[in-house]
Amino acid sequence: MKTDVFETMSVPKAVAKLALPTVLGMLVQIIYNMADTVYIGWLNDENQMAAVTLAMPFFTFLMALASIFGIGGGSYISRLLGVKDYKRVKKTSSFSFYACIALGLICTGAGLLFMEPILTLLGAKQGTTMGYAYDYSFWVLLGSPIVMLSFSLGQIVRAEGASGISMIGMTIGGVLNIVLDPIMIFAMHMGVVGAAIATVLGNVFAVLFYLWYLLFRSKHLTISPKYMIPDSHELKNILMIGIPASLNSMLMCISNIIQNNLAAGYGAVELSSIGVILKVNMFPVFILIGLCQGVQPLIGYNYSANNRKRLSSVMKFTGVVATIVAILFTIVIFFGSDYFVSLIMSKPEIVELGSRYLKYIMLSVPFLGLLFLLTNAFQGMGKSIPAMVLSISRQGFVFIPVIFAANALFGCDGIVFAQPIADIVSVIMSAIMFFVIWKKEHPHHHPETPEKAEA
Repeated sequence: MKTDVFETMSVPKAVAKLALPTVLGMLVQIIYNMADTVYIGWLNDENQMAAVTLAMPFFTFLMALASIFGIGGGSYISRLLGVKDYKRVKKTSSFSFYACIALGLICTGAGLLFMEPILTLLGAKQGTTMGYAYDYSFWVLLGSPIVMLSFSLGQIVRAEGASGISMIGMTIGGVLNIVLDPIMIFAMHMGVVGAAIATVLGNVFAVLFYLWYLLFRSKHLTISPKYMIPDSHELKNILMIGIPASLNSMLMCISNIIQNNLAAGYGAVELSSIGVILKVNMFPVFILIGLCQGVQPLIGYNYSANNRKRLSSVMKFTGVVATIVAILFTIVIFFGSDYFVSLIMSKPEIVELGSRYLKYIMLSVPFLGLLFLLTNAFQGMGKSIPAMVLSISRQGFVFIPVIFAANALFGCDGIVFAQPIADIVSVIMSAIMFFVIWKKEHPHHHPETPEKAEA
């Protein structure tokens, strides 16, 4: 790993070098997340579309658990590189790898054992969506360790500065899924089962690519079992960022379940419309997340190395770029809402309803760049409490009460409005917290080692 990107390269160039591969990787991730929805949408069967929408919390839950080791381990690795503690980098990467596999196997066993009651809880109904949701979820749960490793390893290799490798891994998984989807769904007449198998196979090849990098190319990362047992300092530093990051995704999963259950009460058309608009909304959201995740190693490294001037420049530059990108996306999607919905499902009632819902959900997008940047800054700097507070606000203590209240007052429209409200409240909270922390810390005072950094 060359340190010039972290230490001497101009800020715009360093941000571009680290963030562009992550954004491109996220773009592929979006397309590959969209692939199942688009191809299933072309079947024009709202029950199959609703079933895939209902099964999505399984994916979110697996990503949440993978975040403990991917984001938690990755954040710690960046800070360790900043103080050149390479032995702990090896221990962190090895532990994260094996812990992710172990947790994935537990998910497979528990998920398959309790799948039907879980799907009932998610809102699947016998005779319409249960059969399709069961078939789709079975293959996703069977591939749990692979799906989790694919996400986790992408985060860990990026922490070393290898954004390009992370992007290639995501691209391999995405392209394979996009190619296999139509073959399995249409040519082999497998429907939702084909969509699920294609997704798992894409992740298998992404993991194989990351393993090649870790075994033969990486300078500091390893999966050698001799490094897999962490000490208490290492475990604490992985978990203090990993758990808040995981909690964010867990709450997203719970929010998704609540949202699906409330929408399912209105019918398959309403549920399918919400499923479609959430997929379109992934474009700006994932690209902004990619941009801000891409600079997280840069933030962590410079914070740990006590280079406050460079850290400030990185934050300002990324904030401006993220806001401009967010505004452009909002304008294009808001005024082209009919077109974007019809690309996925052409049923007139879904296009009409989905178009209106899409306009609602785009209202908070201009502010999301700032929210994701500050969240990644807290994670990169090892600030566990602010990271935790933000995690439980956007998808938790703000979103959940709002969605119930909005549903009671405005019906299905209120279900969609809940997310923009929660986003805007979370942006205000994140800005206040960052400003307070930045002012509070003495510009020349910094903990000697990453494990001493406290929120």
